[in-house]
Amino acid sequence: MATKVVPLTDHIVLKAVEQEEITTSGIVIPDSAKEKPQHGHVVAVGPGKMNEAGVVETIELNEGDRVLYQKYTGQEITVDQADYIVIRFQDVLAKLEDAPTAAAAPKAARGRK
Repeated sequence: MATKVVPLTDHIVLKAVEQEEITTSGIVIPDSAKEKPQHGHVVAVGPGKMNEAGVVETIELNEGDRVLYQKYTGQEITVDQADYIVIRFQDVLAKLEDAPTAAAAPKAARGRK
């Protein structure tokens, strides 16, 4: 049976994006020599944190979003042989979105009608 990780308050569970790095000469750089990744996919989002007024401030992320987070943050955990990182919402720097392709972008109006 699979275990579901459910974060509390303003915590977010991420799956770090691991990229194998190969130099131009074809040498594969091992994980131990690389820096930690700073972006990942959101696996689960907590309900949010209660502010001083007693109102829960919800988190503006959804499962599947890609985020950029601070370099040395979070707690690494392993659940059912899968590695995750649990971070606080305040440690998220940005949400990563794919840029639209040139073919999908609307054409700008040219000159007069």
